[in-house]
Amino acid sequence: MTYVPSRFNAITHTDDNGVVLMNSYNGAICYFSDKEKDEVLSTLKKTGTNELASEIKQELYTNGYLVSEQVDEKRRAQYLHQSMHRTDLIHLVILPTEACNFRCSYCYETFPRGKMNKETIHGLKRFVKEKAATLSNLNISWFGGEPLLALDVIEELSTSFLSVAKENSIQYSSDLVTNGYFLTKEVCQKLLSWEIRQLMVTIDGIGEIHDHRRYLAGGGRTFDKIIENLMKVKEVQGEFDLTIRVNFDESNLQETSKLIEFLRDRFADDKRFGIFFRPVGRWGGANDDELPVCSQITSNKKIWEFTNEAITNGLRIGSMIADSLMPTGSVCYAAKPTSLVVGSDGQLFKCTVSMNEEINKVGKIHEDGGVTLDYDKIALWTTSGEETDTVCQSCFYRPACQGNHCPLYRMRTGERPCPYEKRNIKRVLNLIWKNSLNE
Repeated sequence: MTYVPSRFNAITHTDDNGVVLMNSYNGAICYFSDKEKDEVLSTLKKTGTNELASEIKQELYTNGYLVSEQVDEKRRAQYLHQSMHRTDLIHLVILPTEACNFRCSYCYETFPRGKMNKETIHGLKRFVKEKAATLSNLNISWFGGEPLLALDVIEELSTSFLSVAKENSIQYSSDLVTNGYFLTKEVCQKLLSWEIRQLMVTIDGIGEIHDHRRYLAGGGRTFDKIIENLMKVKEVQGEFDLTIRVNFDESNLQETSKLIEFLRDRFADDKRFGIFFRPVGRWGGANDDELPVCSQITSNKKIWEFTNEAITNGLRIGSMIADSLMPTGSVCYAAKPTSLVVGSDGQLFKCTVSMNEEINKVGKIHEDGGVTLDYDKIALWTTSGEETDTVCQSCFYRPACQGNHCPLYRMRTGERPCPYEKRNIKRVLNLIWKNSLNE
């Protein structure tokens, strides 16, 4: 039998002259030392190998970097795509309120509605309860607005969901995006008690740099309060994953290195904190025309320069980077058939960015738990990727993003929405290896 390299491999050299391999079909990421490298590279030539006599060759095969030449990897990828249509999985992005206490300069939201009404709360409880018998996995994402403005709604719904999950042996997970202003030690402890263990807080600079971009709705500073909260969160016992997100554009590029040092001094000693960099974009907000967004070239460069700088300073990179390399890990939730966004009035969407666009209003959840859905609209979000894009079909990163990293971007521009990680995969793999040295 002949074994050949998988079409879904990526490889890069590390700073210590080793190599890191990734396979996007099964999510395997492995490091091989300088001494092992030559055999790895020779085995992964197009001609492949006829035997698995050595330990390294067996490891390459076990981790999917080598496959039998009889394997149809195109069919494998098609099957993986179909698996996203499983009916035993549900992901709900819930907006417990659409109000926010911040008015960030680059925000795209308009905050037309406030706190979730009782009819929608009751409908969500009944919907999950009725689906429970057929579910194996339930994932809840809390978004907004600012979700911590409606902590009572989060508590009521989480308590109900956790009870249903326990009664029906459903695997339950939950995450929350917050501006951090209300994320006190006590609030964090409550979130953990409701199994909300993945958190994201945005900090764009030190002091005035942050406050100029992320300020209170009535005007006012936010930086000191957020940092005070995060320092108290460090005192909380238990497992959680808190990602500090840094949004950058031309106005704060030069200050980001100072922010990295500031965060290093406060959070590098706690491995529950990670850091994640992303460029500001124009997503339909009122200030879009004034935003000093970076060019695509600058964005692609700075994301990984800042990430490297953070790792060098002893900070851990956010888990989302490695997670995005996993099978379907770079597929946007909006493109997944099992995912819905629930507005505070029961309106259902696919995407949290284009809330006011008719194409994004895909249904309604009713007080009795029933759901009305527009499947024609849903199809536009979930079938715009690799099904029709031959370039995506032949890409090494296909299992991870399936051509649907951002269906909204494809719909708006007609262009292929390749993830930042895919565009810079060699750099990313080297950074993941470097980050592992800090673990």
